[in-house]
Amino acid sequence: MNAVAVANSAYIAAALLFIMSLAGLSKHETARTGVVYGIAGMAIAMTATIWLTFSGQWDSSTSMGFILLVAALLVGALIGLWRARVVAMTGMPELIALFHSFVGLTAVLVGWNGALHSSEVAAEMIGVHRAEVFIGVFIGAVTFTGSIVAYLKLSAKISSKPLVLPGKNLLNLSALVGFLVLTVWYVITPELWLLIAVTVLALALGWHLVASIGGGDMPVVVSMLNSYSGWAAAATGFLLSNDLLIVTGALVGSSGAYLSYIMCKAMNRSFISVIAGGFGIEAPSSDEEEQGVHTEIDAASVAELLNSASSVVITPGYGMAVAQAQYPVADLAKRLRDKGVIVRFGIHPVAGRLPGHMNVLLAEAKVPYDIVLEMDEINDELSQTSVVLVIGANDTVNPAATENPGSPIAGMPVLTVWEAENVIVFKRSMASGYAGVANPLFYKENAKMLFGDAKDRVEDILKAL
Repeated sequence: MNAVAVANSAYIAAALLFIMSLAGLSKHETARTGVVYGIAGMAIAMTATIWLTFSGQWDSSTSMGFILLVAALLVGALIGLWRARVVAMTGMPELIALFHSFVGLTAVLVGWNGALHSSEVAAEMIGVHRAEVFIGVFIGAVTFTGSIVAYLKLSAKISSKPLVLPGKNLLNLSALVGFLVLTVWYVITPELWLLIAVTVLALALGWHLVASIGGGDMPVVVSMLNSYSGWAAAATGFLLSNDLLIVTGALVGSSGAYLSYIMCKAMNRSFISVIAGGFGIEAPSSDEEEQGVHTEIDAASVAELLNSASSVVITPGYGMAVAQAQYPVADLAKRLRDKGVIVRFGIHPVAGRLPGHMNVLLAEAKVPYDIVLEMDEINDELSQTSVVLVIGANDTVNPAATENPGSPIAGMPVLTVWEAENVIVFKRSMASGYAGVANPLFYKENAKMLFGDAKDRVEDILKAL
């Protein structure tokens, strides 16, 4: 059996492991096994690719290539291990967005390399090759700058508010039409300036698409960019004639697109609207903050309230992740359950900055999974709940989504915590949430504010209990 046949067999095995990995990751009971399958598949794929690359005649140039490849693998592995050790769960969304940018940049570089070496392509396939180059560069460049903007927004290095340029929807549509025209032109006449033009156009489009999306939709954007990176990888696979890259890219692209669609349905958002950079979504008409008088409460009073409660629902958000409060929150839930209080967690589909963000944090703190309920499962129970603890959540519990048709988050399904008998909101200040929308929950009669670091306040409540 020759080297190509062995490598292709290894690629098939790796592709099957990737599919098994996705299946395993779909359930929390099998998620760890799913990760192992993914690691094994990637190890097989890398080993097969390296062996295939250097299975031919060995000479000085091959030796240099091998040295460069090993050096790149070592540098990449060291950086990856370091980032995996130091990154906090709160930093995972922006780290993933940054990873997507690398995939996009790779697709651009491979596309340019393919364009500069097109003379090696068979004459009957030259038109297809040029189209592959152009499409690969376009998808990669959009993914690259879009992921960079997502990283900057998620890490709060730039404002999370949507950018609204005059005629922004027309700009996006014009860019897509321009891409189609340039693609046909390049296939017929492959001039270098056309490739430069589409690269610049795609870089600008990627930046504008994500910059036009508000903070409330950023979890969908991360999922969407995951899909883009998959299609960029598939385009790279076509250029390199690598079947595994094509299969893997298609898996990532399709699963990311489907996840984005599911999240849009959960948020009552148009899937086309989000992927088109907020097409049809208008910016808020004013920056006026909600007016009202809020009521403060201390940890001892919250403890008294919890002692007399028959049922408690905890709704976590990104603030819990920032404060690393999941461990004392888990202790609080256990303490209350030991007292006979019914305790459940209500998780919004886009709580945090990443799909499943809160679920992972609570699982990390050993919270029993059977008391962690999704929004649709818990919303009907909130009106019969004694106390709701809103720990670091804001936009996902904002009544403006249902009460204010002019709100930027209007129509987005939220946890209706204000229907409970008592609501305790853990916050550092009265500032608006990530979407930049004022929250009238803070001023409702049954809501009280507990200010300070969420971890410190939960620990104070535990001491008072």
